[in-house]
Amino acid sequence: MKQTLLQEKYPIFVAEIAKTETTYPNVDALVEYYKARIAENPKVQFIGVFDHYAHTRRIDGPIVEGMSAAVDVIFCFGFAIPTPQMLAVRPRSIGIADMGDKFVISFMEAPMQPANQAMEAWTLALRNA
Repeated sequence: MKQTLLQEKYPIFVAEIAKTETTYPNVDALVEYYKARIAENPKVQFIGVFDHYAHTRRIDGPIVEGMSAAVDVIFCFGFAIPTPQMLAVRPRSIGIADMGDKFVISFMEAPMQPANQAMEAWTLALRNA
């Protein structure tokens, strides 16, 4: 898993997982996997799934070559609301893209270390699972 800056300002984590490295055959199976991980933690709330690929096709927007699916699994780790401004960085999402021979999984760094640790652990566990 790599940690990088997207567009020189968004701190993100990215994992590229070859389809030969996981037993999950498609994006729908990965969505169910993440929903199950979210459901295991009583402090995390599942919100929904946004089909970013379908939306972008519907508005005739550009899509990177080789991508056949792209979704965001949306959820919240909000353990507390220490300030009203904290709402600006919630909820969280994990992006799942099907790039043919691999999945690209990404998420933005959370302001709370336990959230980052959980999302990273969930994602790394996909290899050889």
